[in-house]
Amino acid sequence: MLHAYKPLPRGLARLGQQSPTEIGADLEQAFWIDLYRPLDSQVVAVAALGVEVPTLADMEEIEISNRLYREEGVDVMTVVLPGHTPSGEHISGPVSFILSPARLVTVRHHAPRSFATYPERAERTTAGCRTPERIFLGLIEEIVARQADLLEGAGKTLDQVSARVLGQARPMELKAALGEVGKQGELLGHIRLALLTLERALSFYDQTLATHPQGGELRPLAKALMRDITALAVHNDYLSSRVSLTVDATLGMINLAQNNTVRILSVVTALFLPPTLIASAYGMNFANMPELSQPWGYPFALALMVASAFLSWAFFKWKDWL
Repeated sequence: MLHAYKPLPRGLARLGQQSPTEIGADLEQAFWIDLYRPLDSQVVAVAALGVEVPTLADMEEIEISNRLYREEGVDVMTVVLPGHTPSGEHISGPVSFILSPARLVTVRHHAPRSFATYPERAERTTAGCRTPERIFLGLIEEIVARQADLLEGAGKTLDQVSARVLGQARPMELKAALGEVGKQGELLGHIRLALLTLERALSFYDQTLATHPQGGELRPLAKALMRDITALAVHNDYLSSRVSLTVDATLGMINLAQNNTVRILSVVTALFLPPTLIASAYGMNFANMPELSQPWGYPFALALMVASAFLSWAFFKWKDWL
C-alpha cells in the first residue's frame, strides 16, 4: 500500500490513488511517501525517484551501520516501533525513514497508530509540515506522543491491577491479574525499545543537521524531542519497576491463598485425629472392654469422639489458627 502527501497552506493533502503506471507523476509532487507492505510495482515507482526501498530483511539488521547511515545526501534511519499486524496481533517491527532534500519516504510492514493519526495533525505539530525535514520531525513528535499515551495507559492498568490484587481478589482473579501484568510488561519492553531506537535516530539526524539548509532552525526541535524521549525512558523504567512489584505482590497473594487452603485442610485433618484414635481403640475388640457389653457403650463412644473434636476445635480457635 502506498500513501503520498504534499503540503498545503494548512496541513497535508493526500494525493489520489492511481494505477502503478500513472502513479509516478503524482509521486514527483509528494513531500512524504508512506509505503506499507509495498507491492513490487510501488517499490519500482519509488525507485524511479532515486530512492532505494529497503527490504524487510534489510530493515531487521541489528547493526547500527545498517540502520543509521547517510548515502549521497540521503539520511536512512531505521527504528523499531510497536504496532499491529493486519491480523491485529501486537508486535514491534522496524520502520525506515529515508530523508532526502526533496521528500521523506517511510517504509513499514506493520501498522503503528502514529502513521494513521499524523496526517490529520500535521499542521498542529511543533515542526509543521512545510518541508520534508519538518514532516520527519513532526512524524517523530507524533510517534513520541503515542509512546507517552501507551505509557499512560500502562500506568492506569497497573493501578487497577494493583488495587484488585491488594483487595479481596479470588484465586482466579489473581491468575488473570498476573496475565494482565505480564502483557503490560511486554508492552513496556516494546516501548523501551522504540524509545531507544528513536533516540539513536534523532542523535544521528542531529549530527547531519549541519548539512541541512534549515539546520539552525531544526536543531532545537530535534533537541526537544530527544529530551522528551529521555523523560519517557525514565517513566518507562519506573513503570517497569512497578510491574516487578505487582508481579511479586500477585505471587505473594497467590502463595497466601494457597497457604490458607493448606492450613484449613491441616486443621480439618487434625480435628478428626482424636475421634479416629478413639474409634481405633474401640475397634481393637479386646475381651476386657466392659463398654462393649453395656447398652450405653455405643452412645458413650460417639459422645467421646464428638467431645474430642470439639475440644480440638476450641483449642485451635483459642490459638487463632482458624
